[in-house]
Amino acid sequence: MLRHAISPSRRFTKASHDVVRHPRLSSDAKILLLYVQGLPEDTPCRPLSELARKLGIKGRAYQKAKEQLVAHGYVHEWRTQGGRGRWITEQLVANTPLTIEQAEHLRGAPPTTAQPSTHIPAVGEPATRTVGGYEPVEDHSDKTTPHPPSEAEPATDPEPEPTPGPADSHQLARAERVLLSLRHTRRELHLGAREARALAVEAVKWLERGLSESDLRHALLAERPEDGVRSAFGFLRYRLVQKLPAAPSPSPLPQPPSAAALVVCSSPGEEHVFRPLGDETECAPCRQATACAAFYGAPAPEPDRITWRERFAKIEMNPPCPGGQPRTRAPELKAAR
Repeated sequence: MLRHAISPSRRFTKASHDVVRHPRLSSDAKILLLYVQGLPEDTPCRPLSELARKLGIKGRAYQKAKEQLVAHGYVHEWRTQGGRGRWITEQLVANTPLTIEQAEHLRGAPPTTAQPSTHIPAVGEPATRTVGGYEPVEDHSDKTTPHPPSEAEPATDPEPEPTPGPADSHQLARAERVLLSLRHTRRELHLGAREARALAVEAVKWLERGLSESDLRHALLAERPEDGVRSAFGFLRYRLVQKLPAAPSPSPLPQPPSAAALVVCSSPGEEHVFRPLGDETECAPCRQATACAAFYGAPAPEPDRITWRERFAKIEMNPPCPGGQPRTRAPELKAAR
């Protein structure tokens, strides 16, 4: 193998062979460590995750690189709670492995102002490596934003819910089944059994408002964040609460049709009333008599207005025959008698 290397005279970073040739550090971890090491002294403090995004290291790749740097002593973190209840993450990045005691000592030491050093060419005499003078970095990722939480939240046991009834338990089982199925579409939305059971209480509200399981799954999988999802529990809880659809308004009950008022029949004869079905002015018997008079050319006979008792007695005295016609005696039988 042929090699050709020219030492740069400016804009370079001294990289330790312990880092470049480290057998247990991935290329992402090495590049991230060298990038932080080469930042200018007046660079504002930024979280390590934000610096990694500038290099294109996101999501699971960043988490893996960070775990390797933490495991080998290049990165140390302290998570504390401030006076107002806000959580603050302090990060320490070193170009040489540090023990926990050494990192704690540097964290507690008062910050020192680094003096500008004289330029030493890359081909100069080797010097001993120095450790110290690094200010802890404040993580600003915990500020309140309208986006879902990006950092993993501390593991807390969900509050016990009241014992559901048979109908509620069926809805909870449906919601929990939808939440557990999200990992088959997006692996970053993998939930544990206890996490899915805790989120099912919020997901049931969607099913109770008329949405199907398919609609709920589509709403949780839509609009994927650009920087990925770091906490599946926090992301899904935020989306279930913030994007809950409005409750459907109750539909008004149909009003029964009101009965028409009684009107006086306009036909000549005895005055009587009837209940019209539309805009008619005559009762049905009078209209029938008028129609017969117009068809046969005879004066309209007066409608038969007998009571039901009289009509029943008339039918009983002369019952109809099986063919439907009134029974009549034959003329020969009348003559014989």
